[in-house]
Amino acid sequence: MTTTTKTTGTTAAAPDAVVELLRELRLPHMRHAAPDLLATAKARRWDPAEAVRALLTEEIAGRRASSIGTRRKAAGFPTGKTFDAWNETTSSIPAPTQAALRTLEWIGNHENLVICGPSGTGKTHFLEALGHAAVDAGAHVLWFSLEQLGQVVRRHRADDTTGRALRRILRADLILLDELGYVQLDGRGSELLFQILTEREERASVAVATNLPFSEWGTVIPDPRLVAAIVDRLTFNAHIIETGTDSYRLRTTKTRTRRRTA
Repeated sequence: MTTTTKTTGTTAAAPDAVVELLRELRLPHMRHAAPDLLATAKARRWDPAEAVRALLTEEIAGRRASSIGTRRKAAGFPTGKTFDAWNETTSSIPAPTQAALRTLEWIGNHENLVICGPSGTGKTHFLEALGHAAVDAGAHVLWFSLEQLGQVVRRHRADDTTGRALRRILRADLILLDELGYVQLDGRGSELLFQILTEREERASVAVATNLPFSEWGTVIPDPRLVAAIVDRLTFNAHIIETGTDSYRLRTTKTRTRRRTA
């Protein structure tokens, strides 16, 4: 006599049990994908190892996306402008230069970047887009305007924690400094900028956008000795590019207008 064991209930409950185990193990991306993925695996008769591989792939992809989101938020980008909204044909930066910088090899080589040009020529957009690309590539990035850098000094000066703030800043793979030339740094802010450049020299990258030629940096950094030292450390082993004098914003607007009316 043959005995038949009913396993329908157990089989039906298996996906729920897997989801619960994944919850206990704190594997949220696998847990989210498990119901549909296990149903697909059963319908297509996947090898068990293939189903496990697919679940692990979902967890890894989810963790990577979460990590990128966390790093992007911590970077403090001002607007969220990426290369998706960048039109390389309307920029005065030579296309080969744009392509070379977008490889991000200069970050791996611990080289600096200085983008010079008047207001409206695309400096900030290009700088931020490079920052977003670096985050996507796994880098830890921090963004500051010169005004924000001054605020760091003032905020931490009261309780004497400037050193701690500096150490946090220095841990970044890439520091982006925007708007050098629009506001004046006080003596302590200038010293902090000098410290950042000194500590990172040939160790990690700093990228700066400025509307001033180096000869006029003394208008925003009060100590002439610090001006010379800051320029020397920033430009050593650096890529220095100019965005031209024509307005990138105006050219981009005209290009969009022509596309809409075409």
